[in-house]
Amino acid sequence: MFYIAPLIAQVKHRAADPPKHLQSVQQKEFFHLVAQANVKFVYPKGFKEIKPPDDEDFSFDYALELPSKDFEIWFQVKSEKENWASYIKNLDNKVTQLDNPDSIYTAWGKANAIAFTGDQKYFVTIIPREILARYNADVGKTYLLTLLDLPDTKHYKYALLITLQKNHTGAIMAVCFTNDKGPEFFKNIKKVESCLKFKP
Repeated sequence: MFYIAPLIAQVKHRAADPPKHLQSVQQKEFFHLVAQANVKFVYPKGFKEIKPPDDEDFSFDYALELPSKDFEIWFQVKSEKENWASYIKNLDNKVTQLDNPDSIYTAWGKANAIAFTGDQKYFVTIIPREILARYNADVGKTYLLTLLDLPDTKHYKYALLITLQKNHTGAIMAVCFTNDKGPEFFKNIKKVESCLKFKP
């Protein structure tokens, strides 16, 4: 419960999304992705946009930092609508058998956890149904990670990786980075925990 406690509290004060003419190219692209996946993004108060990694090792859509707080969060959002349509279309096809898109969040979370840690030693928790309901999600997991010492992750020591999925619709991944996984880390997570959720 300790590791998912930050997902429980509701955030009361959020910054409004910037007007379209003030949005960065990166933010406009991210807003397009979240719309495709039926997700709503609310820009969290006090955060600053940074460039997310996008290479063969780590590929994320959007990233924010909390200035002077030793805390970053990276986001990735995937629409499953086309994959779900293809899956249904090919259900009876003996030659082309596709994986069920509604299982993407598990493989996606595991692959990224291994990429960040270099092994399969991490703490995984299934997110309870009552918390999923707050995000209009059907399933989800959290992964508490001790990170490899990498330039890509700016040599952060720890991360909390969160995956959420709404069946037949899309998946969300958020990775929160810190060098100290004490109470301050979870206070910072509370500031962003409700900035992404699926639309009802």
